Amino acid sequence: MKTIKGPGVFLAQFAGDSAPFNTLDGMAGWAAEKGFRAVEIPSWDSRLIDLKKAAESQTYVDEILGVLDKHGLVLTDLASHLQGQLVALHPAFDLPADSFAPAEVRNDPRLRQRWATEQLLLAAKASRRFGLTKHVTFSGTLLWPYLYPYPQWPEGLIEEGFSELARRWTPILNAFDEQGVDVCYEIHPTEDLHDGLTFERFLASTGNHPRCHIMYDPSHLVLQGIDYLTYIDHYHQHIKAFHVKDAEFRPNGKTGAYGGYQPWSSRAGRFRSPGDGQTDFAAIFSRLTGYDFDGWAVLEWECCFKNPEDGAREGARFISDHIIRVTDKSFDDFCKSYADSSLNRKILGV
Repeated sequence: MKTIKGPGVFLAQFAGDSAPFNTLDGMAGWAAEKGFRAVEIPSWDSRLIDLKKAAESQTYVDEILGVLDKHGLVLTDLASHLQGQLVALHPAFDLPADSFAPAEVRNDPRLRQRWATEQLLLAAKASRRFGLTKHVTFSGTLLWPYLYPYPQWPEGLIEEGFSELARRWTPILNAFDEQGVDVCYEIHPTEDLHDGLTFERFLASTGNHPRCHIMYDPSHLVLQGIDYLTYIDHYHQHIKAFHVKDAEFRPNGKTGAYGGYQPWSSRAGRFRSPGDGQTDFAAIFSRLTGYDFDGWAVLEWECCFKNPEDGAREGARFISDHIIRVTDKSFDDFCKSYADSSLNRKILGV
């Protein structure tokens, strides 16, 4: 067995326009002070990284690694959720998601999609320069408006949606393959890859591409009523990245999984700081350890109640307390009988 690495922290939710959250050096110092050993960098945040420069310049990449090393940190991976979203976006989301892209490609879906694809290609090269083997992203959404089959789906709609999704992503997956990097899709409501079956369908549509994998975040499974432990049993061979994010789902007589258009604090399903929700992380860490997952446990902090400073400090400690340092000996070795063929035959009466 292998020991999970951690704690790491995804910087996206903490980055801001004031110090120390507006520079990588500032955020690295802040993360180290909170007790983290690694960071996950959002590739869209120019305050923290220039993705194009990272794809082209080893000197620049070494400078970033040097900044992290100065604070005793390493890089878990790059994340491209916002760019990945724009690789495949249904027109219903054009205006809300336009802000994910630079001004010069807004209001032009084709140009914006081309930009997003180019961003993922840069992320593949940058990941290789950093010496990374994994990259985290979103699949995008072509079919989410048709999640519930009413009005009834026209025949072939779902098949066409997954075929188009695979058509857009296969060249990107190929580019990551050339760089030796796995693409880990965050399984997430509003994404076309939102549960196990949709991941399987996409994987099949890509011809079972060897770089197509999963970023496991149990909070999104909790809010869908999915058995997040059995999920690990089904997909452990594809789980290459792990976000530690808690959630609670408390449906009542007025609302449930869809939330009734309520703010996060009033929804039946909502994200919480680790340990404040319903997720059994002790069981998750045990299950992942049993399957030899040796990647990073990365805090993605989202909570509608708790102060983020408290969430970060508590989250680092929570992850550290849940990591199982695997044993190099069996607990019952003290009474073990060692191999003796003749003795074994006598015990069996033969």
